[in-house]
Formats: sequence, C-alpha cells, structure tokens
Amino acid sequence: MAAGVLLAAATVQCAPAEGHTKGSAHPRDVVTWAAGAQRLDEGVAGRGYRLVVRTSVGGTAPRIRLSNAHGDRPVTFDGVYAGLRERGAALVRGTNRRLTFDGEPSVTVPAGGAALSDPARLTVPASADLVVSFRSADAAGPATGHWLAMQTSYVTHGGHTAEESGARWRRTTGSWFHLDAVSVRPARRTGAVAVLGDSLTDGWRSTTDANRRWPDLLAERLRRAGSEVRGVANAGIAGGKVLSDGAGPSALNRLGSDALGRPGVRTVFLFAGINDIKYRPGVTAPELIAGYREIVTRAHAAGKCVVGATLAPFKGWSEWSPQAEAVRQDVNRTIRDGGLFDAVTDFDRALRDPRRPGRLRPAYDSGDHLHPNDRGMRAMADAVGLETLACRDRPDAG
Repeated sequence: MAAGVLLAAATVQCAPAEGHTKGSAHPRDVVTWAAGAQRLDEGVAGRGYRLVVRTSVGGTAPRIRLSNAHGDRPVTFDGVYAGLRERGAALVRGTNRRLTFDGEPSVTVPAGGAALSDPARLTVPASADLVVSFRSADAAGPATGHWLAMQTSYVTHGGHTAEESGARWRRTTGSWFHLDAVSVRPARRTGAVAVLGDSLTDGWRSTTDANRRWPDLLAERLRRAGSEVRGVANAGIAGGKVLSDGAGPSALNRLGSDALGRPGVRTVFLFAGINDIKYRPGVTAPELIAGYREIVTRAHAAGKCVVGATLAPFKGWSEWSPQAEAVRQDVNRTIRDGGLFDAVTDFDRALRDPRRPGRLRPAYDSGDHLHPNDRGMRAMADAVGLETLACRDRPDAG
C-alpha cells in the first residue's frame, strides 16, 4: 500500500492517547473533514506542507486542528494558512487566509497535544478542496499524521505558505502531516457522523485524488438528501484493529479523539474488526463483540448513537482461513440480531457475491478480494440508511 507515498510511511509504534487541545470549539461548529492520527517518520525542520482535504459539510469560519499526538517533544507551527484549491498546489486567488491561534501567528503544541486555530474569515463550500499550508522550523522526532491519504498533497522548503501560486510546491506526498481535523459553522443546525474503520474506510484501492472513499460518497448522499447530518469525519486507519494497537491506535484507544471529540458528531459509525480476525492468531467472536460493546457503552455515555456495520467477505485474500470465516459469520449474526447497536448497515449483504457469499461480488472487487473498488465503495455508501445517522432517539446527542 505504499504506492504513491513519496514521503514518510507510518510506523507500527503507537503513542499514548492524544492529550490537551489548545482552544475550544464553538457550539455550532461541525467537523467537515478529519483523519485518524498515526505516528509517522521523523519530522523535517523547515519543511512546508500544503495539504489538500475534501470537505463534507459547507460553512463559514473554518478552524483547523494541528496534532502532535504521537510526538515526543513540542513542535512549533507558523505561517499557517487555509484557502480553496484551484488545481494542483495552486489556490483560488484571494482565498488564502492566514490562521491564528489565540490571536497569535504561531503555536507551540506539546507532545501528546493539539491546537485548534481561531476561525478564519472564509466561506468553505461542501464537497470542496480545502488547502491547509504551514511549516515548522523546529520539527524533529516522530511526526503525527495520516499515512494513507489517497490524496496528493505538496511539500516545499522554506516559508512559501502565503503564496497562492503552486510554483514552489513541486514535491508531492500521499500522506497528511499534523492536520487531523477541519470544522466549519454551517448556516443551519447540522450534525456529523464519525466513521471508525480500517483500510476499507480509509479508501485503499479506490481511485487516488478522486474522493471515492465510501465516506466521501456518503457525504454526497447526505448533501443531496438535505439531511440534518451532513458532516462526515473519516476515522479509517489502514491496518487498524478494534482491540489492539498496530498501524495506529486501536478503535478503543482512539474513540475519544477520533470520534466522540469531533465537533457536532451525533453518531459513531463502526465498521471494523476484520483485521482483528484475519491476523493470526485472530480473536474470537466473543472477544470482538466485547470490544464493540465497550465502544457502544462509551458512546452512549457521551450522548451519541452507534451504527454498526457487518464485516465484508474476504475469501481469496492471503490471510483468509475457514476459522476466520467462521468468526466473521458469528460476528455478523450478532451485529444483525443481537440488538447491540442503535442501527445496523449490512455491508456484507451489499458486497458479497450471491453465488459465493464468502467472496466479494466480482464487479466490486478491486482484485485483492478484500478491498472494494470504486463501484464497491459506491455500493457501501448506498447501503447506509441516512435516517439512522440522525440519532433522533437520544435527546442529549449532538
């Protein structure tokens, strides 16, 4: 899965859960983009980043969050800007806004912490490419970010973040660095859903730079339907598990930072567990269900609903085994019939081959028998009941 990533790959070492965040969200703020935070390779002093992210809900007063969750020392960020992309690394003229933190043009984020910017004077449309630029003169030690972006972003050396031209941003990266969330203030009251998942949610094997991850396609459906939930926070981490750390923190360990802590989130959508099952020795169905139950309990305590998704078939993948398949079937029966979740999305039914239900439908198979292609991603987005994301039955939600 390293294709297209020219700078920095994620390590398998995990840091403690993210600590204090400088700044606090406005009650009307809603997350419009997010990424699960991982530990990346060493930071590079003086490097500038121009990161491209796709919005879900539109609004004004965008705020970004810069994370040092997996760092081992403070990191100072300056020259922080946000604007709308024209093409490549170039911005729409007149949109690049300087961001401040408590009124200051730079911010030092301690190890394990994060910083929320002040609101920018910018209107951000739905389904738009927002570009966040910044640099760090003292970057060192492990960088925090998201390895598998499925999106081309840009790097340079020096202080070119204020420039709207892309001329000095010639090197590319397939990862996001330090940026882990963007929120906006919608014109009317709107909620969000946070999706906890693995590489299928991260979008691996969908088309790079096309925003065809299934959460992106779900955001399009929500917008077209005029739903009261329009924000989508993609908290998928390739290789991620529910119960144990690996390519990133486990779903249990990042539930607070990557889902419950995002502004405006009403509902947690849980689609994870296949990595727990297929890695040998895999977990048992009761162990995985116990992890699900803990996530539901913690989410309910925070006033959120939880939608659970059945695990998709993966026969033909190198780690498939009859034992793993038996666990998957047991887990899916509990998800469908156990009353564990507030609602259920049946991704297994949406993706499986009717003639060989242990396998992906050929039209949806990217070729590796585990990850759906673009058509499969569309089938997943279409399988979600939009009404299940509103969380109307929990009056303290959102």
